[in-house]
Amino acid sequence: MHFFWALGGEVGLEVSSGERLANERPAWFVAGGLWGVGFLCLIGAAVALGLRRRGVRGRRWRLLRLLGLAICALLLFRGVLIEALLVFGVPAVGEVSAAQKFWTLVVWNPWFILGGVLFGLAARSFSRGMAARVGADAVTTS
Repeated sequence: MHFFWALGGEVGLEVSSGERLANERPAWFVAGGLWGVGFLCLIGAAVALGLRRRGVRGRRWRLLRLLGLAICALLLFRGVLIEALLVFGVPAVGEVSAAQKFWTLVVWNPWFILGGVLFGLAARSFSRGMAARVGADAVTTS
């Protein structure tokens, strides 16, 4: 969706970002909020695919595991924080329309939270898989 919006698409943008940003589309918002977030999503997809690979060792293994855990923390933090701010009506959130609040609480934030949990489980599984392989290698070489 971020690439669609960055290329000029409008469906859902007003409810996602707010009326002002959707209508004005300042350069910083298009560059960072649309193109930037779109590319971050692609990087996340590449990390998710990397966490499915087996046979990764050394620095690449540590980097993938660290990235998986970092994405887990970022998604959970974002999902839970925004959810709490909206549920408790914290004024620091600013002007949020009823439609924005509804879609954020019911649709988008649960996906951020689910994504964080899944990245955490994938990173954990990736770590366990490596530990099991190292243990199996040690037994076979003895």
